[in-house]
Amino acid sequence: MITQLQEEILKLKKEKNIGILAHSYQSTDILEIADLKGDSFALSEKAQDLDFDTVIMCGVRFMADTVKILSPEKKVILAAPDATCPMAEQIDPQRVIDYKKEHPDHTVVAYVNTTTELKAVSDVCVTSSSAQKIVERLDAETILFIPDQNLGSYIREKVPTKKVVLWDGYCPVHHQITEEDVQSCKLAHPGCKVLMHPECPGNALRYADVVGSTADIIRYCENTSEDVIIGTEKSVGDYLSLCYPQRNFYLLSKKLICPDMRITTLTDVYKALIGSGGEVIEIEENLRLAARRAIDQMIRLGK
Repeated sequence: MITQLQEEILKLKKEKNIGILAHSYQSTDILEIADLKGDSFALSEKAQDLDFDTVIMCGVRFMADTVKILSPEKKVILAAPDATCPMAEQIDPQRVIDYKKEHPDHTVVAYVNTTTELKAVSDVCVTSSSAQKIVERLDAETILFIPDQNLGSYIREKVPTKKVVLWDGYCPVHHQITEEDVQSCKLAHPGCKVLMHPECPGNALRYADVVGSTADIIRYCENTSEDVIIGTEKSVGDYLSLCYPQRNFYLLSKKLICPDMRITTLTDVYKALIGSGGEVIEIEENLRLAARRAIDQMIRLGK
């Protein structure tokens, strides 16, 4: 059944010249029919060069928005309109505007996992892999890092020359991980290196052997033959297990399942292709340009 649907999707997307983008956290059946797969911002950047007038995003809303910000000429469809990101929506943009009025000499750094409205009132965006380099290169001595307090705390530790102010945002999935979870998994799988995403809390991260983005974790696994413990969303381990079935990729905790990333199905993709499902992303031009400025700063400082 799934194979037949995949074949129909592959046929339709070729006939209609529609590209499919899939975040690494998507299920394997969706990753298999994608034209591009990877981290959210990498997808947005690479989508600019795809020779498609229309692209379908299999991920969450802020990812589809970022594709539209960078490729306004493309028709961007979010396959599952209900797929959102709680962390992306935790900070009210007005709160940032008020903060900037009170602290005009502070630079607002927004994790790319945010709404378009929040990007638009920030000075620069960062990804989990570029955050340290960008914060180091900023002229400002004080940084407001939003929304993820865990990634921000990790960067504060890595860049002690800057004063990094944190707010109360976090990824609900990664934030659940405790040091007890890590210790327990290490005891169950002795000798295995622990690879963790910096969205996890600092008291858990201190037990990690490698801290990095989804792409960093996958890259590490591609360049080693050892069994490892995966400290990020379960689908990353699932994907790696398919690529390297002779190896073990142990999930750090069964808590590491993102419900929003699991919403999108092959049927959603099919319906988006035939025009009976999905949501076309529309962004008002002034808002898009304001958000684009923060992304352009990220690209410039991240080189």
